[in-house]
Amino acid sequence: MPGSVYDAIFELGVDNYGFVSQGQAREIGIPAQRLVVLEDRGLLERRRHGLYRVIALPVSPLDSYMEATLWPVGVQGVLSDETALELHGLSDVSPAKIHITVPRRHRTRRSVPSQYVIHRRDLDPSDVTSHEGIPIVTTARAIRDAHAGHLGPALIRQAIDDGERLGKLSQAIADELREELLGE
Repeated sequence: MPGSVYDAIFELGVDNYGFVSQGQAREIGIPAQRLVVLEDRGLLERRRHGLYRVIALPVSPLDSYMEATLWPVGVQGVLSDETALELHGLSDVSPAKIHITVPRRHRTRRSVPSQYVIHRRDLDPSDVTSHEGIPIVTTARAIRDAHAGHLGPALIRQAIDDGERLGKLSQAIADELREELLGE
């Protein structure tokens, strides 16, 4: 029967779509070796270096997004650029990879998985929100970042229009984005 360590890990997983990083476990006093023991017992699945999934928790269509934000060791990534546009329901963008923003100074010591695109930016706290508990940039930040990443003007225009129509952008911010990014 699993004990109090598993119960604590399970609770962390409930808040993270089933995922638990070594850093999160360490913050609540659980050493990394205990995660390995739980994996050996078949209670956790190792997904990547330092990242585990609680097997008893149900899978969600948003799992890959939460996993992406937990992939960077030492910081939590934030969904951004085209991925953020997609999750905010803006434009017909369909990114082939998950875009994650990490602080500019953060360096990874391992290769980036092929399904991720890492952006290095220092985000203002006002530029970060959440989508069903997953850290994501705000609508306006997503549009600006996608524009900077050379997303076509038709998709940028559509994202601004969709953001305004869906109430995710005020008319003033939408007008500002049109002028700033599209020269309209």
